[in-house]
Amino acid sequence: MKSAFAIVLALTAATAWTGGQTPTSTVTAFVGVHVLPMDRDTVLRDQTVVIRDGRIATLGARGRVPIPAAATQVPAAGKYLMPALAEMHAHIPGGNAPDDAIERVLFLYAAHGIGTIRGMLGDPRHLAFRDRVAKGELVSPRIYTSGPSLNGNSVPTKEAAIQAVTSQKAAGYDLLKIHPGVERDPFDALAAKAHEVGIDFAGHVPLAVGLHRALEARYRSIDHLDGYIEALSKTPMQSQFFGINLVNDVDESKIPALVQQTKKAGTWMVPTQILFENLMTDEDPLEMAKRPEIRFQEPQDAVQKWIAQTQMFQKKIPAADRARFLAVRRRILKALYDAGVPFALGSDAPQVWNVPGYSTHRELQALVDAGLTPYQALRTGTVDVGRYFGAKDSGTIAEGHRADLILLEANPLEQIGNSRRIAGVVIAGRWLSREELRPKE
Repeated sequence: MKSAFAIVLALTAATAWTGGQTPTSTVTAFVGVHVLPMDRDTVLRDQTVVIRDGRIATLGARGRVPIPAAATQVPAAGKYLMPALAEMHAHIPGGNAPDDAIERVLFLYAAHGIGTIRGMLGDPRHLAFRDRVAKGELVSPRIYTSGPSLNGNSVPTKEAAIQAVTSQKAAGYDLLKIHPGVERDPFDALAAKAHEVGIDFAGHVPLAVGLHRALEARYRSIDHLDGYIEALSKTPMQSQFFGINLVNDVDESKIPALVQQTKKAGTWMVPTQILFENLMTDEDPLEMAKRPEIRFQEPQDAVQKWIAQTQMFQKKIPAADRARFLAVRRRILKALYDAGVPFALGSDAPQVWNVPGYSTHRELQALVDAGLTPYQALRTGTVDVGRYFGAKDSGTIAEGHRADLILLEANPLEQIGNSRRIAGVVIAGRWLSREELRPKE
């Protein structure tokens, strides 16, 4: 068994898990389970769901669905079955990271019910991992991956931008990742070439580009709500860290026009709100370091950097400004969602205080705190992600659909925190129960 599966994972404060085993059956039946199909805000109670060869074979009321004799039966009475979540702003280790470190991160995602990730800082090695996952060689979410960062250093000229787009498309990456620092001329060349060859671009909005041009250029997604506070600023000033220094200069009366421009552009939002809630918090970072998931962050010296970074923000930015920054972001987020701008769930893991898998569930809470209902928040990580990828068989529970699922102890539609109460996961049809994942004595 690979080292990625020899780790202990705390899916709740009281429940420890480790890596998976080869399934003994390709057929699994959940009996008596309450189903959250997620294409509508409802619960289908006391159902039997049969999984066969990676797909949902049958779904119906208990007692009316035949259970194959060879099926592994999961006694799921009183539990809740929902589609697996997606992490649409994920990071996979790259560079010189050993394979087992990459496998460990991918397993952390999967073990927390993440069935799909969109890697937002690509590396050539990730293409090979994407292929291995597609072949079923790893317990991992499906991988969609960007190429290496397109930034002010990597694409300083129009020619460099065109070459980068051409080469990343030829390499087989799923999208381009835009980082800060790209100047306007290279960006315009990049966007034109990307549309020509048929590859999406997404991520940050460079200051030289600005939100209006980014929307005009048809970003596939804008991540972190980047560019919105800058676009609301009443006076031209150099932005610092997503506009934190502009927070007392915003004109919120401009929000409706920006919302309508965003909707018209068809650009998706991946807010990663929990990243900013973490950084702008009043909570003592030494206490944050005691969160149960922090012990699974590797390398551990990253946690000391997170503590120092959070302390720096708390020292340099007045508490009132930090609170206003978060409040303005929540209002922008809610206005965009209410207007029908499409959203996809993403937390930016592993970044500051965001341990892979755990942080996706914390992002759900952040969305609810911003005004979304639990159902709306869960949609951004399930059925709406299926829409993003144009995958009609993903993100909902229905016969014939892909079997990426989470079995929960309680209903997350009633309380979003219940999404963390995981009793087991199904990844590409493979059932991994708490017992199978617990370390042997």
